[in-house]
This record gives sequence, structure tokens and C-alpha cells, in this order.
Amino acid sequence: MVRLTKEKIQFWKDNGFIKLKNILTKQELATISKEYDRIFRLKNNPGMEAAWEGNEMKKAAENNEYSVHSIHNLQFHSAVFAHFLHNNNMLEALEDIMGTPNILLHHTKAHDKPPGRGAPYLMHQDYHYFPYKKHSMVAAFLCVDPATPENGGLCVYPGSHKLGPLEDVGYKGDGIDHTYHYMDPKKYPIEGATPVECEAGDIVVFSYLLLHGSYRNVSERSRRMFLIQLMAAEDEPVEDVHKSPGQGWVLRGSNDNRKAHMSERFLH
Repeated sequence: MVRLTKEKIQFWKDNGFIKLKNILTKQELATISKEYDRIFRLKNNPGMEAAWEGNEMKKAAENNEYSVHSIHNLQFHSAVFAHFLHNNNMLEALEDIMGTPNILLHHTKAHDKPPGRGAPYLMHQDYHYFPYKKHSMVAAFLCVDPATPENGGLCVYPGSHKLGPLEDVGYKGDGIDHTYHYMDPKKYPIEGATPVECEAGDIVVFSYLLLHGSYRNVSERSRRMFLIQLMAAEDEPVEDVHKSPGQGWVLRGSNDNRKAHMSERFLH
């Protein structure tokens, strides 16, 4: 079991993020890594492109070509990822972090940043994609590869979760698939953020109110990640948006607020 000390819980409260180590065994990580590569090779197609667009992105990429491939809801592609969702070490730590024994799945996704041209992500809050009343939403970000600023690793503004929802100035293109949420890059530049360097297998948990982004991959190494978004069963959405298959799946505890008969709307 991985229960957090009082000092680590206080670090989480103060900073809005925390890095967890020794959650997975070497064999578990190797299995995830192998299956990750297999799925991405199998699904490889233009529809996997997930890099943001717009002038601010071009500036962040210094007008270089950039790309990132993405697959959502990997637990519907392979039992390896469904199994990982129930990792007891991770859920023990999340219970301490979230302050509830009742943890629900929101969605999962994986991003693969290719060497030399992996896209950056401007500083943003996940709140704007799926706002919740009690702000219980967190992300558990598994680094499948070692992550540094050079290969497009994660960066954060520690303590920014205390600012609450910030103004979204993101790029609004044609259609919902071309709407990106991010903060003013002049106020919150990537260069001003704190890098979160990780070893393969580390999991970074952060509040969906924390300002976070990631660097461009300028290295000769890939940067693969798998992210799980989770919320407390006691919380509820502000808007009926960002519905995914399996959303509301109880990963720990129970969901006593769920109605006996509930219709679902899934957007793939």
C-alpha cells in the first residue's frame, strides 16, 4: 500500500501536485510499455493527431513542425490499461490526495510525442474542459518514459490551483474539435513554469485547477504518457460536457449518488 505522510499531503495542498514513485513494479511498467506501443502502431492514422493549433502554438514551437499522437480511453482497447485503473497502490495514494474513499473514472488518454518534433502544450487548466462544482477532479499522469524538458516533459505553476478558474484565452477554430483552452501566454509563459522531471513509472497527480503544460520535444527520445482523469463520487459536473464511455466507473469505494436508472450520452 502507498499511503501518504502528513508532509506529503501538505505538499499536495500547498502546490496542487505531487509525484508518486514505486507505484508499479518493473514488470508492470514493461507490460504497459509494450502494449502501449502495440496499440499505437495498430491504430496509427491521421485521426490520431492531437497537437493544438493557432498562432500562440506556432510561437511556442518557434515555427517548427510539431505533432503529437493521441488515443482516448485505452481501457477500451486493452485489458492492460483496464487493469492499471485498479492499481491498489495508486488508488491508496489517490484516496489520501482526494480526501475521499469514493473515486470515479472520468476518462483516460495517452499522448505520444515523437522525437525532434513533439508538440508543446501551452499553460492551461483542465477545468475549462469539464468543470465540476467541488473541484475534486485530478489527473494521474503516468510517465511511460523518463520525462525532462528536452523530450517534452510536464511543467507546472506550483500553487496556481489556489487561484481558482482563470480566464481562458484559447484558440477557437472552426468547429468544436478545434477549440483549445489555455491561459494568456504573456501572463503564464511555459518558460516561467517549473519542470517536473520524472523517471519511467513515476505518476504525477495534479488538480485540474493547476496551471500545467509541457515542453516541445527537441530530443532524440520519445515521450509517452498515459493519463487518468478522476473525480470524487460526491462531486457533480457544472455542465453536461466531455462525456466518455465508461465515465462514472467506480474505481474505489462506492457511488451512492448514482440513480438506479440513468441514461448515458457517449461522445466518441
